[in-house]
Amino acid sequence: MPFPYISEKKKLNVFSRQSIDGNFIVLDNGYTHYQLKGDADAETVVLVHGFSVPNFIWDPTFHALTEAGYRVLRYDLFGRGFSDRPKTDYTLKLFANQLRDLLDALHITEPINLCGLSMGGPITATFTANHPERVKRLALFDPAGGKVLPHPISLKLLLVPGIGELLIGLFGDKILLKSMKTDFYNLDLVADFIAKYRPQMQYSGFKRALLSTMRGDALGDSSALYRRVGKLGIPTLLIWGEQDKTVPFDQAKDVQASLKNARFHSIPNSGHIPHYEKADEVNPILLDFLSSS
Repeated sequence: MPFPYISEKKKLNVFSRQSIDGNFIVLDNGYTHYQLKGDADAETVVLVHGFSVPNFIWDPTFHALTEAGYRVLRYDLFGRGFSDRPKTDYTLKLFANQLRDLLDALHITEPINLCGLSMGGPITATFTANHPERVKRLALFDPAGGKVLPHPISLKLLLVPGIGELLIGLFGDKILLKSMKTDFYNLDLVADFIAKYRPQMQYSGFKRALLSTMRGDALGDSSALYRRVGKLGIPTLLIWGEQDKTVPFDQAKDVQASLKNARFHSIPNSGHIPHYEKADEVNPILLDFLSSS
């Protein structure tokens, strides 16, 4: 009998998908929710989000890139947003394969400009390491994986089978919504952000997917993976909010050590999502990087 996550009252199916904005495409592990905008002949930029916040987290970046003439793809990772929540292990392999299968299904064969945020860092690095011929440039925003993240005892308990299910079943909504605040330096943005975040929490399988991800390799030490990518010679951009509490700013030096030739920009007065909080500052940096030879 599946654990009763009582707040997950809806199911993602053919009927619920009809009322959700965006597009859906079926891949090997289920439906993926995505948005693709821009001229098919333009350079493609793909945006990969992090641990729990779906693709709306790229709103400022998505709009800036499409206005600049790029073809932009953003999507929800399995288990998040309005993509399916398959009953499987949520690992870097699953997420990297989802990206590969999505590009194949959409017939995007030319090398892409790939952007990864937080957990999207090791996901995009995994894809890049496995398919270097498909990546033209790589941009990482406050990426996880420079080394193991410090976890309080309360989060460590979530890793224990049975106890984790009980805790996230009883207190998961409160834990997740409270954690949103730690991503921000400017707390004025939190209320609107949470309003966009809540809808995905109603769909069955969300908390199960998050627990599986926490217990897998996607939030572990990916330093060896970054070193592997660093040897490929692919132009790389690294952006980090100086007040990041989620993936602490001092981990930037660890990722820089692995990606020795990456361009690095620190963003003051910004937390874990500098592209969202400080879009006016970050977008020109990204656009300049994308236009470089």
